[in-house]
Amino acid sequence: MFSIRIALSILREGARDVSNSVFQIPTPPTIPIVGSAAVFPPYRIFCVGRNYEAHAREMGFEPDRKAPFYFVKSVHDIVLSGATIPYPPGTSNFQYEMELVVALGKAAFEISALEAKDCIYGYACGLDMTRRDLQIIYREKQRPWDLGKDFENSAAISSITPVEQFSLTGEENIKLSVNGVTKQLAQLASLIWSVPELISDLSRFYHLVPGDLLYTGTPEGVGPVLVGDHLLGSVDGLEPVKLTISGPS
Repeated sequence: MFSIRIALSILREGARDVSNSVFQIPTPPTIPIVGSAAVFPPYRIFCVGRNYEAHAREMGFEPDRKAPFYFVKSVHDIVLSGATIPYPPGTSNFQYEMELVVALGKAAFEISALEAKDCIYGYACGLDMTRRDLQIIYREKQRPWDLGKDFENSAAISSITPVEQFSLTGEENIKLSVNGVTKQLAQLASLIWSVPELISDLSRFYHLVPGDLLYTGTPEGVGPVLVGDHLLGSVDGLEPVKLTISGPS
């Protein structure tokens, strides 16, 4: 009950009246829901790092199950599937990371992995777009990754498929192609930390609320994109995520 009160308080604060604000600020896009005229309002984005063994190794790290680790993106980074986005400023190594995204539909705090399954509203395909050169520079200096991860248009997402229409088994393929050439391909069973385990662990540190999104990590094969590239990411049974890269704005 305590977590529900906290969640309601958070949501009320986020919905406060801004009619007397000194200026208007952009609002994040709502996300389409498969088979419904309703939309999903995103609240926060949590991302999991190095959650596939082969990807951890390609980034120069040995995988382990000591504990998952996270970083965040702003919901204002969200861009919907089908968009054309500009090559971002400040980087010469703009890279894709294809991910399964989990959308939460219930509050959660200090819950078990078994309880976590009941908090899931649905699933989507997502792209955690990354300014890799900036990420590596600041990682090597033991400083935050924000400039490499949290920037405009860096969180692409497909329509959300509700759990009633999709049952996650782990046998699904996760795939990313660039200009029709496959770059990433793995099974979701390769996740080091499963979706319920991630939600349970994250709920130890946050009062999770409906609208929270969890990008669950990327398999091996990450790489750069160039102006004019067309990206297509898929997870078996879900709506794909599509993205086109244009010149700098």
